Amino acid sequence: MARFTSLEQRIDEWAHRTLDRQTSPNQSRARAWAIEFTVFVLKQAWACVFGGALLAVLVLTRLWYPDSATLARNDFLVLAALTIQVLMVVFKLETLRELRVIILFHVVGTVMEIFKTDVGSWTYEGEGILHVFGVPLYSGFMYAAVGSYMVRVFRLFELRFDRYPRRWITAILAALIYVNFFSHHFIVDARWFLFAAVAVIYWRTVMHVRVSRARFRMPILVSFVLVALFIWVAENVATWSNAWVYPNQSDGWELVSIAKLGSWLLLIIVSVVLVTWVEKPRPPEVE
Repeated sequence: MARFTSLEQRIDEWAHRTLDRQTSPNQSRARAWAIEFTVFVLKQAWACVFGGALLAVLVLTRLWYPDSATLARNDFLVLAALTIQVLMVVFKLETLRELRVIILFHVVGTVMEIFKTDVGSWTYEGEGILHVFGVPLYSGFMYAAVGSYMVRVFRLFELRFDRYPRRWITAILAALIYVNFFSHHFIVDARWFLFAAVAVIYWRTVMHVRVSRARFRMPILVSFVLVALFIWVAENVATWSNAWVYPNQSDGWELVSIAKLGSWLLLIIVSVVLVTWVEKPRPPEVE
């Protein structure tokens, strides 16, 4: 996978020219760390551009979309999400290869949404015609936003891995996790077994992240938890904007249960496996 799209390459060159003017051989360690932190934040924001744009549309339509509009809000959200996705490709923020992975996220997510709404795990309110089995089609784009982040952060931070588990093992784990999202409604919930399996399989894996000039290391399990926490925060914003409603929110919005972190953690494993199955995880470069 290319490190940058053509647009990102131009931005990266500009950023490095700016950094070169701001740095010197005698700069303090604190200043160097400040630069690395700034670049880290900017790259994270860039990786989240699809999800951030979609979340902004959800919030804005929650506040200002007119109830009397001819086009139902749910249908507007579908068209807005589709427009964002097209613009991402047209303006070279995502590659066509990445788009194929994101479409896979869309399909996997939509199938889960159809099932979960049918069993009452959450509901969608509002009218519209761009639905499938009662699920508005913008729901799949929310999973696609997670996929977009995953493939972009993989590239932008040049992720490398020490002792990454064999991909066939992670594929089996991801399949079991995905099945459990459905099966726990009918048989025993195996999530605690799955949490243990995640810990055992990824315990020794260390992720190497390049920010600007420096490369940092982090246990991959820590990164899973941090991303799950970030998604949980975004989920609270999304449910406040009435993108979907949990049963405990039917009489008024309240904070999403912190227990949902576990579900997001497991979903992240599925997401990582989808990305790494297309792009083989590489070991750190010898410097």
